[in-house]
Amino acid sequence: MEKKIESLGEKEEELSDEIEQLLTTLPKVKNWNGLELCQYQGFWCGSRYLRGMIRFQRQFEAQDNDITLATFPKCGTTWLKALIFTIANRSKYSLDNSPLLSQCSRELVPSCDQNLFMRDPLPVLEDLPKPRIFATHAPYPSLPNSIKNSNCRIVYICRNPSDQFVSNWKFMLRIRVPNTEPISIDEAFEMACQGKQSFGPIWEHVLGYWKASKEEPHKVLFLKYEDLKENNKFYVKQLADFIGYPFTKDEEKQGKVEEISKFCSFDNMSNLEVNKNGEYFKEIKNDIFFRKGSVGDWKNYLTPSMSEHLEKIIEEKLSGSGLTFKKTLEDP
Repeated sequence: MEKKIESLGEKEEELSDEIEQLLTTLPKVKNWNGLELCQYQGFWCGSRYLRGMIRFQRQFEAQDNDITLATFPKCGTTWLKALIFTIANRSKYSLDNSPLLSQCSRELVPSCDQNLFMRDPLPVLEDLPKPRIFATHAPYPSLPNSIKNSNCRIVYICRNPSDQFVSNWKFMLRIRVPNTEPISIDEAFEMACQGKQSFGPIWEHVLGYWKASKEEPHKVLFLKYEDLKENNKFYVKQLADFIGYPFTKDEEKQGKVEEISKFCSFDNMSNLEVNKNGEYFKEIKNDIFFRKGSVGDWKNYLTPSMSEHLEKIIEEKLSGSGLTFKKTLEDP
């Protein structure tokens, strides 16, 4: 056992040196919050998170009953974490006794790249309670091979790029480096149109999972934020079926689908004490993950010309894929 631990330590030291050397060679830009973004494997990632990302890619060993929640930032991550955790664990916890009442969903469904492998180079994950539910912002091509080659399920959620942009810009303003000037919406928008935001370009990110969901629909479930808002009950049932925890007929008759949908809703989650006043990290409050949760808020921030410009880029990038977005819930 001691030799095994020593061997793991040596391999980690070698990987750490490799990562630090790699970081010196990557293209870099300043992120919207004043920190550094590095371009790695075709996407942009904060240098502070890239260390965890690479370790996640190289060292994570998926199990067949794992559930991986993949998202582009500010596309409903917190909401979907709550839904998946509650659905998968409903036989263990009643809603009145849910861990979500005392813990943020980001603690219950930890991020592999921005939490587990960033905080601990060698996290012990094998004995976590089943099902193991993890989250990641990694693009599909950059996922660990063990996830892509195993029978674990991948759930992906995206959001129309206009609302995602506004939500991300607002989020970055709140976590920017102290004593730095806030980035203007015009400057952030120009960078987003160039694909320069965390885990961007957004079009490459969504296309990777979209194509995977078409090739392996049994393995990758592709959801849209706007669809969940519009028909929550239908998609909660679909989600439960996909991850292997379908609702029974008795549960449906008892209104369990509606109860879980309401419990995990933006209004309920944002008003829980843990999310109003709790902390995720020392410098980050839980309430930062709850802004409006609406569809179409981009209209309050983007000019018509900005909206048209971004829409044109997205249409061009997604051309031929069959993937489209609703910018409001009134769209046909």
